[in-house]
Amino acid sequence: MSTLTLKNIVKEFTSGSGASASTTQVIKGVDLEVKDQEFVVFVGPSGCGKSTLMRMIAGLENATSGDILIDGKRMNDIGPAERGLAMVFQSYALYPHMTVGENMGFSLKLAGVSKEERAEKVNAAAEVLQLGPLLDRKPKALSGGQRQRVAIGRAIVRNPSIFLFDEPLSNLDAALRVQMRIELARLHAELKATMIYVTHDQVEAMTMADKIVVLQGGVVEQVGSPMELYHHPRNRFVAGFIGSPKMNFLDITVTGVAGEGVTVRLPDGSERLIPVVSQTEDGASVIVGDSLTLGVRPEHLMLDAQGPFSGQVQVIERLGGVTSLYLATPDGSGDAPIGGLKSDEQSDSGWILMADGDVNSRVGDSIRYGFDTERAHLFTREGLALQNLNRHPLTSLTRQDNSLSSASAAQEARA
Repeated sequence: MSTLTLKNIVKEFTSGSGASASTTQVIKGVDLEVKDQEFVVFVGPSGCGKSTLMRMIAGLENATSGDILIDGKRMNDIGPAERGLAMVFQSYALYPHMTVGENMGFSLKLAGVSKEERAEKVNAAAEVLQLGPLLDRKPKALSGGQRQRVAIGRAIVRNPSIFLFDEPLSNLDAALRVQMRIELARLHAELKATMIYVTHDQVEAMTMADKIVVLQGGVVEQVGSPMELYHHPRNRFVAGFIGSPKMNFLDITVTGVAGEGVTVRLPDGSERLIPVVSQTEDGASVIVGDSLTLGVRPEHLMLDAQGPFSGQVQVIERLGGVTSLYLATPDGSGDAPIGGLKSDEQSDSGWILMADGDVNSRVGDSIRYGFDTERAHLFTREGLALQNLNRHPLTSLTRQDNSLSSASAAQEARA
C-alpha cells in the first residue's frame, strides 16, 4: 500500500532582505490524492510549479504550509532518506568510474547492505530492465536510453514506496523517448508500483498516465484521466494544453439557450446548436447575447463545400496518413501559426485542420470546412467550460483499462 496525500500545500520563496524583501508564492494551495499503484503525471508549461511540487514530495524542498502524507503518515518533518521514495532525475547522475552494477547498487552499499544481498537486488532489477549483459560496462559505453534505464534501476533496487520521475526523458532524442515511454509503462505494470512523473510534454502525459494533474501558475487546473481531460476539459487553458495540435478557438455570440444545448452564431451568420449545459461549474448562467469562445480540435474539423467556415491554406504539412492544413482564422482575425507551436504554448493565430493524408489541397487554395458539433466546446469570457451534455464513454475506464485509454487518447490527440 503506497499512497500520497497533499493537503493545501503552499510554497513561497523570499528574495531580498529587510525592507526590500519580497515573497513569491509558486504553489498555491494544492490538494491531491494519489492512490496505490497509480501512475500520476504532473504536466504544465515551464514555470508552473510542477518540479517544485515534486521536490517537496521528495523532501528536497520544505512546504511553507500544508501537509504531505505518505501512507497516511505526515512527512513534512521527515528527511528525504527516511520517506521511502526514489527519485529519477533528468540528468542520469551516474558515477563514471563505476560499472553499471556498481552504480545500481551504490545506495545499498551506503546503507550497509551485504554484498550478496546487493548482488541479488541488482540482478533482479537488471532482469526487469534488460540490463543483464551491461552490468560490467562503464556509463561511457552506454547509449542515452541505456543510461536512463540504469538510473531507473538504481531506484528499483531501493524498493521504494513511491517512484518519482522529474522529466527523465528530456535528454533523449525523439525515437528513444517513444521507446522509453513504452518501457516505463511496462515497468509500471510489472512492478505494480505507485509512480509520479513530471513533464512539460502533454503527449508523454497522455500516453503513460492513469491520472493527469494539469498545473498553471502554481494552481491545479484539473485532475482526471487522459480521456477525461481530452474530451471534458474544465477550462480553456486545459483544452488548449491537452491535445496535439492544439485546440482551435473562435469568439462567437449566443443566440439561444435551451435544454438541448446552446445555439451560437458563426462568422458567416449561420447558427449551430452545441450540446452543452448552459451553466458553468461555479453556477454562472449563459444567456442570449453573451460572448463565448468556441473550441474545436483540428481532428474534429472536416472539409465541407457547404461548411460554415472558409479560409486560405497558408501552410501544408503532409505526414503520410494525415495532412495538417494551416489556415487563417474563420473570422479573418489571424494568420496560420506558421512554424508551429511548442507543446506548452497557446496561440489564437490561425486554425489547423487535420485532413486525410491524400487530400488534394495546395498552399493558396481557398477552402470551406465544417466541424462536428457533438465534439465542439464552449468557454465563457472567464475561460470556464460549459460541459457537454453527453459524457464520452471512455472517460469512465478503470485503471486496468488505462493502456487502452492512454493509447486511444494519444492517437486521437495526434490523428
